[in-house]
This record gives sequence, C-alpha cells and structure tokens, in this order.
Amino acid sequence: MARYSIKDLEELSGIKAHTIRIWEKRYSIIVPERTATNIRFYSDEDLKKLLNVSILNRHGLKISHLAKLSYNDLKEKVIHISRETTDTEIQIENLIISMLELDEWKFNKILSNSIIKTGFEETVVNIIHPFFEKIGILWQTGSIIPAQEHFISNLFRQKLIAAIDGQEPVIRNRHSTFILFLHENELHELGLLFYTYLLKKNGYSVIYLGQAVPFDDLKQIITIQKADYFLTSFSTGISEKSLKEYLQKLGQTFRQQKIFCTGHQVRKIDGDLPDNILKVESANHFLEIIESINQ
Repeated sequence: MARYSIKDLEELSGIKAHTIRIWEKRYSIIVPERTATNIRFYSDEDLKKLLNVSILNRHGLKISHLAKLSYNDLKEKVIHISRETTDTEIQIENLIISMLELDEWKFNKILSNSIIKTGFEETVVNIIHPFFEKIGILWQTGSIIPAQEHFISNLFRQKLIAAIDGQEPVIRNRHSTFILFLHENELHELGLLFYTYLLKKNGYSVIYLGQAVPFDDLKQIITIQKADYFLTSFSTGISEKSLKEYLQKLGQTFRQQKIFCTGHQVRKIDGDLPDNILKVESANHFLEIIESINQ
C-alpha cells in the first residue's frame, strides 16, 4: 500500500493542506493512519476518495453532504459529472484513479471523450501532459509501484506512437533538426514522445534517441548528424545537485546548440544555467517556442 503525506495530497489534489485538515477534523472525509513514530500518513483509498470529493465539491456539492456518501456513491456521481463536462482537472483526477485501480476501460473512456470534444493535441496538452507531471510526483514520493506506472504509460504510448506515425515525413536538412534524448538514469519517455509529435506536426526534423542515453553517445551523435537543438526531460532518477552539474556540462559541451529542458525536476531548479539552456515550463510554452523559431 502506498503512503502519502499531507503535502503529497495537496500537490496531487490541489486542495490546501489546511483545508484537508479541516475536512478531516469536522467531517472525517479521510482518516490518517500513523507510523510507529507517530507520523501521519494516508493510503491509496484516502487519495482516491479525496480526489472524488474535490471534484464534487468544485461542482457545488457541500462537504457536509459528501461526507455522508459511500465511496461507491461518490464514484457514481463523479462518473455522471465527467460525462457532462470538459473540466480538465476532473479528467486528470479520474485518470489518476484509473491508474491506481488499473482500470483500462476508464482510461480509454476519459481519453476518447476528450479527443472527441477537443481533439488529440488539446487532450494531450491540457490533460495528459499535466497528468504525467502528477505521475512524476507520485513516483518521486514512492506512492505508485512500477506496475501501475507501466500500465498507464503503455496505454498512452500506443496512442502517441500511432499519432506520431500519422504525421507527414519531413525531409532532413530542409528544416531545423531536434535531437531528443533522456539522461542515462531517466526512463520516463512519454513526455519526450509527445514533444516528438508536436515537432513533427509542426514540420521539424527529429532524431529520437529515447531513454537512458550516455553522455559520450551524445557527443558522437552530433558528429554524425548536424542538429540545431536538443530537447531533454527530467522526471526522476537524478538529484538536484547532480541535475545542475549535468546541465552545466551539457551547456558547455554543446555550445553551438540551444538545449531545451523540461520535466518536474527541472522546474524546481533555482540559480543560473548556461545561456544556451532554456527551461520549458509546459507543452503550451514549447508550442510558443517552436512557433517563434519558424518566424
């Protein structure tokens, strides 16, 4: 069973820790357990219930009423609301629940409904991308097991690869070229695959190296194929100190290229980075960047 701190619940649900404590005390919405050293923690069931309650509360249902409902009643009400709304937070929270419960039907239903209403790209930018950012938080806190992450990642990978394959081929050397890769301890490539889709859709040439690329291989690749830009992502697998050192080395080694970096760990970095390294805050931010390159 996963264990969550109240800070984890705050990051994953968007509900302030102070509010969660009030809901606990007044309504017993969730009831924390305690370790042998008296530290409070919460379970998967607490997280799923809190996500459902937050959805319903945002849609006008009072906490005093929700506190009286069973988990199944809460779940049914959320399913009903989800059919009628395009609220991205609801879809993201439902995707987290579908991952925790290994519910492929729910995952596909949420994704299909959103794609029908807003299209594939909007679905990925506004729902899937922030969803996987939250998975990064879950992974860092040890709150999900590899099987849960693999389950949901493989479902989405199938859809992403199909979307990438559906793009028109780009003739290399006629367009700016991006090399996409992950640090040698980084295995979470879904964000990188989505950026591949965005780049190809917008007419860029992409050399996709994928997971766990040794640094020396990057130096060899750039001698084989000229590239204008690098793009990489950091979700797990490296400490903040090591990440800063790696980015310094990356920027100094590849001075002729602009290097775009994204991911949960990158956004937490404070301090100066080499001039040729640019943080990418979100998929929408990246779209703005590649549109400006074209101008």
